[in-house]
Amino acid sequence: MHKYLGLSYIGSLSALGVATCCVLPMVMMLLGLGGSWLAVFGEIAAASFYVLTISTALVVVSWLVSHRRGSMARLKWWLVGSTAMTCLAWAIVLNEAQINDYLIMRM
Repeated sequence: MHKYLGLSYIGSLSALGVATCCVLPMVMMLLGLGGSWLAVFGEIAAASFYVLTISTALVVVSWLVSHRRGSMARLKWWLVGSTAMTCLAWAIVLNEAQINDYLIMRM
């Protein structure tokens, strides 16, 4: 079971990383950390929906396996944390334009 829980967290962290690929450069520019190396984030953005979909599938599989094996009580909070990270990643990706507009106004 711990293997599936680990996959769930790896998937959630990667989804969160991919979700911030377009917001993070704006934050870095606000902090004065700009440069041409920020172009790397554009390539990551192309795969964001694929990574988020795989991450969501891993979280769902972790919940199902935990429920099926009867270890829900012991792993519930770990799974809730993983689910929250994945939901945050989806929220960032789906509201990316509004977040970027807000950050541009702060410049």
